[in-house]
Amino acid sequence: MSRKCDYDTVEAAIRKRVDERMNNLTKFQINRPAHEVFEAFVDPAKIGNFWFSSSSARWEEGKNITLFYDIYNAEVGITVREIEVDKRIFFQWAGEENTVTITLKAVDEATTIIEVNEEGFQENDPALLQKMVDNKEGWVYVLSCLKGYLEHGINTLREGLVK
Repeated sequence: MSRKCDYDTVEAAIRKRVDERMNNLTKFQINRPAHEVFEAFVDPAKIGNFWFSSSSARWEEGKNITLFYDIYNAEVGITVREIEVDKRIFFQWAGEENTVTITLKAVDEATTIIEVNEEGFQENDPALLQKMVDNKEGWVYVLSCLKGYLEHGINTLREGLVK
């Protein structure tokens, strides 16, 4: 039996859910200790193995960090608002209202659940739905690259996304 999709109804349902939460939550299991997952983000020598090419400094509470993406000749700033070693990173994108909370939950000594929650999307933004989809796609890609790097030593995935 075939069902016809009413895109207006689907979009309205998605927008209602987005309006209620105004965040984008992405979760992954990484088969590595929480400390290794944490260090992959905060250590400038490691972040280039799965996300940006490099960062200007080690991520610490209160620091303004510049993230560089060499292949695109781009850079973006963040302000690290809070750090709880091996458990939580909270930062804000420079010039934006959006904040990101990265939470690490150790399942055991060798397994971590990572949650990335980006908040601050504007309910009345006409491009909200596309921004939410792009954001989810981005975080899924970053965490996929992180998993490949930490679990298998693959550090060439981050430059593969094409829009």
